[in-house]
Amino acid sequence: MNSAPPADGPAVDVRGLRVLRGGRPVLQEIDLTVARGSVTGLLGPSGCGKTTLLRSIVGVQRTEAGEVRVLGLPAGAPALRDRVGYVTQAPSVHADLSVLANLRYFAEVLGAPRSDPARVLDEVGLREHAKDLVGKLSGGQRARVSLAAALLGAPELLVLDEPTVGLDPVLRQELWQLFHRLAEAGATLLISSHVMDEAARCTALLLMREGRLLAHDTPRALLAATGTADVESAFLALVADADADADPGRTASEGVS
Repeated sequence: MNSAPPADGPAVDVRGLRVLRGGRPVLQEIDLTVARGSVTGLLGPSGCGKTTLLRSIVGVQRTEAGEVRVLGLPAGAPALRDRVGYVTQAPSVHADLSVLANLRYFAEVLGAPRSDPARVLDEVGLREHAKDLVGKLSGGQRARVSLAAALLGAPELLVLDEPTVGLDPVLRQELWQLFHRLAEAGATLLISSHVMDEAARCTALLLMREGRLLAHDTPRALLAATGTADVESAFLALVADADADADPGRTASEGVS
């Protein structure tokens, strides 16, 4: 990981973030922090604003109000270019190049060590596909190439938008093991998902619904606070409470169908 001494403060600090699309709110008054060295899961149903929040954190989303700071700097600051790795839902690599050629290209752009492509190929389990054209790989393999590109240069913060979608259970487990190894080595990971059973693999959770943050806690504390046995049940309990607060005439049991 980066050899600079660790700085004080969170890896990500968001205050009063508001994003509009077509005049309608997509994110509403989001406040959150992501602790350095954590594996933080951003969970919620599709369309709740997860991708918009991640885009705001990496500095590519136009915002209406609020402040987003990453590693102590404004989101999107030029100095963060080689300190933040971002993996979008759609693979962001060149289909007409081989896996290795893609990684060599991105390593040169980032100024990463010449040995980095070989290192990240091993980390994502793609060494045997190094000479294959990306366009001929499976969807899961292309997703791993995008992840490998994001790992070049050993970024301090990795922002991953649903990196395990469409992957088989064995590969999902291997990637989560990799995520935790990266965190143990000093990186911070922010990982979005709509699969609630992945929550147990995180050290901290952010639960979203309809552009708002419902909870920000550890999995254990979240279950204790809601008196539930799993994160999906905790999420439904939080939704019921939020609906009841919005409409006091409804009971908590009426809030979940």
